[in-house]
Amino acid sequence: MTDSQIKMIPEKSNKALDGIHGMQLVSHSPVSFQEISKHNDLACGVSNTGTNHQRPIVQKVSAYLRPIRCCTHTGDLNISETVANVLTSLPFIAIGLQAPRKNVNCKIYANSLVGVGLASSLYHASRGRLRKYLRWADYTMIATATVCLSRALRNENPKLLMTASALFLPIQPLMVSAVHTGIMEVAFAKRAFEDPELRMAHNVHKMSSLLGGAFFMADDLLPQTPFLHAAWHLAAAVGVTTCNKLLD
Repeated sequence: MTDSQIKMIPEKSNKALDGIHGMQLVSHSPVSFQEISKHNDLACGVSNTGTNHQRPIVQKVSAYLRPIRCCTHTGDLNISETVANVLTSLPFIAIGLQAPRKNVNCKIYANSLVGVGLASSLYHASRGRLRKYLRWADYTMIATATVCLSRALRNENPKLLMTASALFLPIQPLMVSAVHTGIMEVAFAKRAFEDPELRMAHNVHKMSSLLGGAFFMADDLLPQTPFLHAAWHLAAAVGVTTCNKLLD
C-alpha cells in the first residue's frame, strides 16, 4: 500500500461518517468533536484540550454572583397556566393598597407588596430573554418585602442584620427572604401568645404557611403538574393578609 493510499483512508472515513446521528468528525483534532443539529447548524462544541484554565476570570466570578439560575421549568407551561399565575399575582397589589400606613415604615412595606404583585405579574407574562431578568426582579422584590415587614414590626433592628440584608439582597434574595420571614414568624407567635385577638389570625397564618410551603415544594418536584404555582400564590396571599394584622 502506497503512502498516498494510506493518507486517503482517514479522509474517506471522515466523509462516510460525516452527518451520522448529527455528528461531524473534525480533522486534525482527535480529542474534540462538534455536534450538528438537524438543520446543519452548529449546536455546540466540546473540547478536552486543556484550555479550561485559560477561561477569563470574569466568567468564573460571574458564575458565583449569578443570583437566579434559569431552569427548564418556568411555571408557565401553557397560556392557561400563565393567565392563572398572573391573576393570582394581583391580590398582592390589593393587599398592599389596603395594608396599614400609620407610619413611614408601614407605608414602605405596603408599597413593597404592590411591587411584589407587579413584579410577579410581569415575570409570568414575559417571554424571551427579558424573562430571566424579571425572574430575578420577582425574587428580589419578595425579599425586599420581607425586609420591609421586619423593619415595620421593629423600628430598631440590628444594624449588622440590615446591612447584611442590603448587601445580599441582589445576589441571594432567597436567603434574605428566609431570614426575615423567620423573624416575622417569631414576632407573630409572641404577639399571638400575648394578645388573644390575634390567635385566630395566627392560626390561619400557620395553616396558609404550611399549605404554601407544600405547594412550593410540589411545584419544584412535580413541574408538569399544572396550577401548583398559582395555588402557592393564593396560599402566600392569605399568609401576607394575616401578617398585616400585626401592623394594626
